[in-house]
Amino acid sequence: MNMTPSRHLSGSCARGTALASAFAAVCLLAAGCSSSGGSESGSDAAPAGQAGTPRLKVALITHSAPGDVFWELVQKGAQAAAAKDNIDLTYMNDPVATGQADLVRDAVADRVDGIAVTLAKPDAMKSAVGQAEAAGIPVVGLNSGIDAWQSEGLLEYFGQDDSVAGQAVGDRLDGYNAKHALCVIHEQGNVALEARCAGVKKTFGGGTENLYVNGADIDTATEAITAKVRQDPTIDEVVTNGAGFALAAVKSVKEAGSKAKVATFDLNTDLVKAVQSGDVQFAVDQQPYLQGYLAVDSLWLYKTNGNLSGGGEAPVLTGPAFVTKENVAAVAEFAAKGTR
Repeated sequence: MNMTPSRHLSGSCARGTALASAFAAVCLLAAGCSSSGGSESGSDAAPAGQAGTPRLKVALITHSAPGDVFWELVQKGAQAAAAKDNIDLTYMNDPVATGQADLVRDAVADRVDGIAVTLAKPDAMKSAVGQAEAAGIPVVGLNSGIDAWQSEGLLEYFGQDDSVAGQAVGDRLDGYNAKHALCVIHEQGNVALEARCAGVKKTFGGGTENLYVNGADIDTATEAITAKVRQDPTIDEVVTNGAGFALAAVKSVKEAGSKAKVATFDLNTDLVKAVQSGDVQFAVDQQPYLQGYLAVDSLWLYKTNGNLSGGGEAPVLTGPAFVTKENVAAVAEFAAKGTR
């Protein structure tokens, strides 16, 4: 699919939230700040709650498609860290792997001080990441590519182990006595999505099959899910890989007259409501806000103090955590603020 990449400097910031990170860093934000942080280097004093270290330029480059709420949460976390760390943060995205790689090359040409990148399709990113490293620019990974970040030379990685998350879902489906699971993948070849569904299949005692849909068109994705569950009434679980697709699956199941239940990876405000109502059994939360925050903050820590989370040898895991009807109230407050 060909989409125009988004290249912009986000201007909003998360407010009123204290985030205890793996670094024990506390995000204290002043009202009205931008993602680029506060004072320029060389000023007499940094604003309260903001680092007094020299100003840095960081690029966050993802494989996000336009309008995906999940990635808005990643950006908010990144913006919070940038505001605290006196960082000039630029967010860029392209769902096409070659386009994403070009954005990394653009950041290298712009002489940024650090790059945070997703590796949904590692092979396509290898050359561009290598150029950044050859230029002496530290690169960290987040969200996708847990099996590739070290081989591609990234310093650190922040995210969930998608295979482990999938296996945990498979175990949970067994607890629900499910027999036939449909795992919906909205981007073929995305290593994270493929690993999740493979993980489900590995531990689930029932049958598992994958359904590939067009993630760029939610209407056609909904139609495809509807057709599949209508065609095969033995499907009693639909597992999706994103909150928006879970809500689409809820609609599909109702339209098809199916008795299948819906569960999903990932979370947003609308999905929290669906869990509360019982339309969705559970969500696997990988904490995207935390991923964005830790990735940007890690570059600041590396540049200013030489720190490496996990010693550069182990990933920093942000999930999986299960959100169910029993515990969703604890998450709902933060989801309403737009940070979960």
